[in-house]
Amino acid sequence: MGPRIGPVGEEPQIPGKDTKAMMSAEDTPGGKASPNPRDLRRSVFYSIKFFVLCHSLLQLAQLMISGYLKSSISTVEKRFGLSSQTSGLLAAFNEVGNTALIVFVSYFGSRVHRPRLIGYGAALVALAGLLMSLPHFISEPYRYDHASSVDMPQDFEASLCQPTTSVPAPTPAPSNSSCSSYTEAQHLAVVGIMFTAQTLLGVGAVPIQPFGISYIDDFAHNSNSPLYLGILFAVTMMGPGLAYGLGGLMLRLYVDIDRMPEGGISLTSKDPRWVGAWWLGFLVSAGAVALAAVPYFFFPREMPKEKHELRFRQRALAATASSVSKGEDSPAEQTPGESQEKQDGLTQIAPDLTVIQFIKVFPRVLLRTLRHPIFLLVVLSQVCMSSTVAGMATFLPKFLERQFSVTASYANLLIGCLSIPSAIVGIVVGGILVKRFHLGPMRCGALCLLGALFCLLLSLPLFFMGCSTHEIAGITRQPGNLPGPELFPACTEPCSCPLDDFNPVCDPRTHVEYLTPCQAGCTGRLVQEALDKSQVFYTNCSCIVGGGPVPAGACDSACSHLVLPFMLLVSLGAALASLTHTPSFILILRGVKKEDKTLAVGIQFMLLRVLAWMPSPVLHGSAIDTTCVHWAQSCGRRAVCRYYDHDLLRNRFVGLQFFFKMGSLACFALILVILRQQDKEEGTQVTVSTSGLQQQLLASGPGKKPEESRV
Repeated sequence: MGPRIGPVGEEPQIPGKDTKAMMSAEDTPGGKASPNPRDLRRSVFYSIKFFVLCHSLLQLAQLMISGYLKSSISTVEKRFGLSSQTSGLLAAFNEVGNTALIVFVSYFGSRVHRPRLIGYGAALVALAGLLMSLPHFISEPYRYDHASSVDMPQDFEASLCQPTTSVPAPTPAPSNSSCSSYTEAQHLAVVGIMFTAQTLLGVGAVPIQPFGISYIDDFAHNSNSPLYLGILFAVTMMGPGLAYGLGGLMLRLYVDIDRMPEGGISLTSKDPRWVGAWWLGFLVSAGAVALAAVPYFFFPREMPKEKHELRFRQRALAATASSVSKGEDSPAEQTPGESQEKQDGLTQIAPDLTVIQFIKVFPRVLLRTLRHPIFLLVVLSQVCMSSTVAGMATFLPKFLERQFSVTASYANLLIGCLSIPSAIVGIVVGGILVKRFHLGPMRCGALCLLGALFCLLLSLPLFFMGCSTHEIAGITRQPGNLPGPELFPACTEPCSCPLDDFNPVCDPRTHVEYLTPCQAGCTGRLVQEALDKSQVFYTNCSCIVGGGPVPAGACDSACSHLVLPFMLLVSLGAALASLTHTPSFILILRGVKKEDKTLAVGIQFMLLRVLAWMPSPVLHGSAIDTTCVHWAQSCGRRAVCRYYDHDLLRNRFVGLQFFFKMGSLACFALILVILRQQDKEEGTQVTVSTSGLQQQLLASGPGKKPEESRV
């Protein structure tokens, strides 16, 4: 979200000749000032209500495509052999293009055809979505068992124990035979395409929200504008939830559903080698954005300002007239003087400046805004809270998969149905509390402090909700070390097991997992056919008591039953953290000068991108990588992590969240201290001024109380 463009006054920002002609066409019965006034009145594209509907759908689709990568981050890692640090950087890369251009939205303002520019941005977002799915089509089909030949079912005999005399001895990197300069170049091209697509996704999103909000504010009736913006934000907030829901549906499908092998696959979605159709969600969401972008090429640059107030809005304003008279800042009830004051800021000067002059003026206004202690502390607290949200949104699905042995689709379903709605409810409840009880800066600060405190307390049980990593044969506990042949159980000595193969099997009696059936000493394979799926078992296993059979797939976590309590605590914490959203905005709007409010909000969102949404996913991904105990190797380089130390993963992931929540709590505590100090100073000033004006008050009778001058 960028700086809000345009005044809140009763006239459009630049009422040019075309606008005046349309205005007079509405006012004149004959419509002589416009050639086709009836066509203008009848056209749905001259209705601000239709624009609100279109923009709500566009922002919903745009947030869905932006959040979809986070729902499939672990799948993309497995498909292309990425570390969590790299995938975190990929998830944060859409903020790079967005941050680089969002400030200039203040400069352009109404100089451009805003609806058309929104349409161009949406088209670029749709193109970026198509580009994100391109690596699937230019890559070779996914092979979950690289040791098998192309003509055989992928895990038929390649992973079985075979005599050393019939197969060459294993080498440290047998996969190098399939490595070539073309393979490496293809991998780099795929990664480069995804980073480019994420950058374009951020660039395309730049004009959508700021220009849409300013367009609604310019041409909606002054009393209807807050209602329209509320509807817009309410619909938009459902975008991330739909992204996780879409991820849950798409990841149930096999990645190569468009080019299935002839013999079929024997994987289930619970197999750690399973890769879902991550690319399909990008195609669906890109199509939704493209459809939502079409109407914007038919909206006019300026439309007649809405003349009538909504009826139920009139009744609502009549019912809340008393609260407005008590000092509530309502955009719908601003006086012309107040509107003129808001036009004195940089956002009103910007259209008269050149780009060079704008760049020169901006740092001075930025420094002036950052000198406000309340503004600076609120932004820092929001940076800490946004860092928590960014880390959770990116890696919580992967954390649930690893910690509780749930599928990627189920993890996305839990987040989309529990966490996202809880955050929306928290934002709404925070706004209701501020409005219902007319909370001033002091009470807003107290509400933020309480929300951050209880959110922090709910994080404490998360440290203990999980299990240690089950035993994995041949895997050492030292992060980064690969298993060597000397660490394998002695029962595999007659076998020749490739070191880079991955086809896990689990001994259900001892709860020990083996990387391949070969490492379990298995020489036979059995398939049990069922109505809807087939189950693979391995037999004659020399490392298993009784020789098996053992089922294919990883061992389930002993803590799978804790996933729902864990998610309930996370969701409740998200609701409490979101409770601080509206009160913290009130603190910002009360903490800066009126002429700087619009730009202060823009600076706030710019700092949130630079300090939170860009570095936080990379920081969380790096922390997750440090807990890895077994890395896959691809052409001599470290690829995706196959096993983590679950205790270390939980402590570092939850601990990083706890650290950011502590920072937010400390900032809100400092805000409350500053507000109390300002209250004391205000009380002292009131006492001195009252004693000095006592004679005048007695002579003139009851006078006005001193105006409130705190933050």
